[in-house]
Amino acid sequence: MTNGPFLLDTSTILWALAAPERLSPQASQALKRPLVLSVVSYWEVVIKSRKGLLSVGNPVQWWSRAAEAIGGTILAVHAAHISALSGLPDFHKDPFDRMLIAQAGQERLTLLTSDQVVRRYPIPTLW
Repeated sequence: MTNGPFLLDTSTILWALAAPERLSPQASQALKRPLVLSVVSYWEVVIKSRKGLLSVGNPVQWWSRAAEAIGGTILAVHAAHISALSGLPDFHKDPFDRMLIAQAGQERLTLLTSDQVVRRYPIPTLW
């Protein structure tokens, strides 16, 4: 297993908090290493909560609890991340996942994700 740091995708954050049994053994171990949470996941949770696609209660409070419970560094979106989107192949259509992929590539992070499509990109992943 790589030593990290690990950028958690949104599903991994949700499962780590509410359904840790859904994490792979490797993902569970990775949560003990240096972690990074992206504001992209916060953005995704807010949008999906407002649309009724995700139930986390108040998404602002959820993010505060998630950041505190999981710990790690909070990663903002930077111009370089957006620029990296232009070079990504169109394997994945989800804009949130695409931004997480771009961030992982630009920041040299291992993306902690169960998403098989993400593994087609030239970034390190772990599940």
